Amino acid sequence: MNRLILILAMAALVACKRQEKQTTLVGSATTMTPAELASSHYKNMMSTLEKEDFPRSFEKDKLTTSNSEWWCSGFYPGTLLYLYEIDGDTVLFNEANRMLGLLEKEQFNTGTHDLGFMMFCSFGNANRLNSSADYKEVLINSAKSLSSRFSPEVGCIRSWDSGADDYIVIIDNMMNLELLFWATEETGDSSYYDIAVTHANTTLANHFREDNSSYHVVNYAPDGSGVQEKKTAQGLSDDSAWARGQAWGLYGYTVMFRATGDTIYLDQANKIAKFVMNHPNLPVDKVPVWDFDAASDAPRDASSAAIMASALLELDSYSPGQGYNALANEMLTSLSTNYLADLGANGNFLIEHCVGHLPANSEVDVPLTYADYYFIEAMLRAGRVGN
Repeated sequence: MNRLILILAMAALVACKRQEKQTTLVGSATTMTPAELASSHYKNMMSTLEKEDFPRSFEKDKLTTSNSEWWCSGFYPGTLLYLYEIDGDTVLFNEANRMLGLLEKEQFNTGTHDLGFMMFCSFGNANRLNSSADYKEVLINSAKSLSSRFSPEVGCIRSWDSGADDYIVIIDNMMNLELLFWATEETGDSSYYDIAVTHANTTLANHFREDNSSYHVVNYAPDGSGVQEKKTAQGLSDDSAWARGQAWGLYGYTVMFRATGDTIYLDQANKIAKFVMNHPNLPVDKVPVWDFDAASDAPRDASSAAIMASALLELDSYSPGQGYNALANEMLTSLSTNYLADLGANGNFLIEHCVGHLPANSEVDVPLTYADYYFIEAMLRAGRVGN
């Protein structure tokens, strides 16, 4: 009897210690660096995924996932590779490679314009860290698939497939051009480069307003006779400045200058940056609400801040002295201080309070896989992974 009481007491003590350890771990998240916290989150996430799932968000207390065809599929392996780059943890590297195996077939997907997001954020980072013929083959095939969506008549890569009378191009598509520049550099085939430049020039001519904000969606006539309509899909209104759209444009034209050296793209990136940093509705903590024309108490979109911060840090190296570095670091400080989730929360994503598609009431005030990706990328660019 005494032995049974002793065993039960010991078991209770162990359980208590285990609970105490778990509570301390969650509560001590703020003592970790963001990179350490991210690594811990992602190791937890690994254990929750079904074999072929790609994490997307955490909504209504449920992890939402996708298959490899979803436009966000490259961000999870890409984030794992960034974290591996920071700390050399092979657990993260092995999981990234597992996901690359699931993603590999998308190199032949001609039904999406998002192959830059999907394949360059994943295989592009893998090849950058450990160049291989296999990675390069996947990336070249991906560039071929993306190029198949280009129309010489319109001068753009088609974004969304729609009716025969429409040719839809969204500002997000600027983010897929980096893959094409890489393909020309790798193969010597200038057709990829030419497609990227033509797309960027057509977008520059038609997507931007006088104040240098951008429309989300431009619908061209498929025969090349011009613009049919300018509108939004995910913004507040056709004439509003959807925050993530401004981030995509800022990042995209910064990449365009890096790839070409043409100052027309640097000028455009600077104009977008000035629109953001001088906007009267940019909150004090520099994390935008989901649309710059929304009410000040509207949901924040931390993913926009992460993307902007990463772009601004690169742009600062081309246009120093404009305040871009300071703004980017203000954004990163705010995200690191008030938008990081404790361990065991947020579906094991790092960044909280993002908005995917508010007009459709989809992914509102939730984590988003690309917010984590661009936040870690920005922290790497800022040299802040240790604090």
